[in-house]
Amino acid sequence: MRSIYMLAGLLMTALGIVGAFLPLLPTTPFLLVAVWCFSRSSPRLEKWLLNHRTLGPPLRNWQREGAIAARAKIVAVSLIAASYGFFWYRTQPSPLLAAIVGLILSGSVLFILTRPLPK
Repeated sequence: MRSIYMLAGLLMTALGIVGAFLPLLPTTPFLLVAVWCFSRSSPRLEKWLLNHRTLGPPLRNWQREGAIAARAKIVAVSLIAASYGFFWYRTQPSPLLAAIVGLILSGSVLFILTRPLPK
C-alpha cells in the first residue's frame, strides 16, 4: 500500500504543479491529496511539501485550521466567476443547465467564503 500512496502522492503533486500554470486545473486540492498520500508513505516528502516556500503555506493553513488566505479566496472566487461567464458566453446553455452549473459553482464559492482566515 505504501508504494501506491507514494505513486498517488507524486501524481497529485505533478497535477498540482501543472495546475498552477493551467487556469482550469486546480492546484490546492491536488496538493492536499498529495500531502495526505505522503503522510501515509513518505514523511520526508510530506515535510518537503509542507515546508515548500510557495506551496507550503496554504497547505499548512488548511491542515492546521481549515483556513484559506484572503488573497486566495479573492483569486478563487474571481476565477470561478470568470469561468462561469466564459461557460455562459461560449456554450449559450439552456436555462436549466445554466442554473445547475450556477448552483454548483455557487456552492463552491460559498464553501470558500465560509472558511476562516489564517491566524
